[in-house]
Amino acid sequence: MLEVNRRSYKLPTAPTVVVCVDGCEPDYLAQSVAAGRMPWMKRTLATGTALIAECVVPSFTNPNNLSIVTGAPPSVHGICGNFLFDAASGTEVMMNDPKWLRAPTLLAALADAGKSVAVVTAKDKLRALLGHQMKGICFSAEKADEATLAINGIAGVPEFVGLRVPDVYSAGLSEFVFAAGVKLMQQHRPDVMYLSTTDYVQHKHAPGTPDANAFYAMMDRYLGQLDAMGCVIAFTADHGMNGKTRMDGKPDVVYLQDRLDVLLGEARARVILPITDPYVVHHGALGSFATVYLPPEADPDDVARRIARLRGIELVLARADAAARFELPADRIGDLVVVAERATVIGTSVSRHDLSGLEVPLRSHGGITEQRVPLILNRRIAFGKAGLSARRRWRNFDAFDLALNHAQPEA
Repeated sequence: MLEVNRRSYKLPTAPTVVVCVDGCEPDYLAQSVAAGRMPWMKRTLATGTALIAECVVPSFTNPNNLSIVTGAPPSVHGICGNFLFDAASGTEVMMNDPKWLRAPTLLAALADAGKSVAVVTAKDKLRALLGHQMKGICFSAEKADEATLAINGIAGVPEFVGLRVPDVYSAGLSEFVFAAGVKLMQQHRPDVMYLSTTDYVQHKHAPGTPDANAFYAMMDRYLGQLDAMGCVIAFTADHGMNGKTRMDGKPDVVYLQDRLDVLLGEARARVILPITDPYVVHHGALGSFATVYLPPEADPDDVARRIARLRGIELVLARADAAARFELPADRIGDLVVVAERATVIGTSVSRHDLSGLEVPLRSHGGITEQRVPLILNRRIAFGKAGLSARRRWRNFDAFDLALNHAQPEA
């Protein structure tokens, strides 16, 4: 047994693959299965285990991927967004450096226990975090051609996979992840593999649309191949996805920095958007979660009440309340946390968001309304045994617990 972040895990007796599909609102599966595009998923939903879980808030990529591989919320592992304000240096920084990680990953622990581990992520922003202190194979599809044996545990990845490195803004980036996973299982047969995709498709295409169904059909083929090789598969997502538009199809945005500049004086408060990362073309750095740093003279309760009255705002919480409700590290969020309604996103200032790359109506995430995600295993879990209830509150970071502790074949 392994003990990681106060959770116990059995060592795998069969190759185990945990898949995090970026932006996988459950309706994507429902629509694609109903359209006959996911035959493997249809069988798995009938014969395996199908649950609806909740992701962590903010419902962004980095916090949730790290929750999945640590089995813990951001209050434990420390990654509370893709981006944060570092109060110590007074700068806004990306949270893709392992120095921000406060807890060990299960992946590293499994490798230390002698199990072979492989990680493939779509975007390179996650690679260093997921592979922190892990002995094994770890590379991104985005920079697969730069992988080396010394740093990534493998070289010549495009030749190995048989695909060229795709454009970062393409469905091909996620397909490269799955193709690499299948090839690794065929050639290396790792004991544990973690695959993490990108939500480029989900940001552009709603459930049931031809492009979305084609994307999920592609995924289904690779999952079927992994299943045929005897893998235990746990399938989940980092967050859901919703349309964020007005009735005229334009983005429904609350530009919170502009509002606070009027209320408190220009540049007195600082609005941080944790969705921010280097890949903003498909969402314009607009999500449904923001954190606000106030000047010392401001009354947080008064500012919170004023923000809460803005159209499109669902929730405003003080730092301590937000940290408790969303299990966040209090020292890495602002004085206030602001969450938008289902169809609304939060921006800073109009002048700071380039929306010229939005070719289709905006779809994004970050709030409470994107918390519902699938949690599916290709093995039937015996609920009722050992106090395990199907009706409990499931989280996406229960994926490894279910896969290792409840879905393994007997040795």
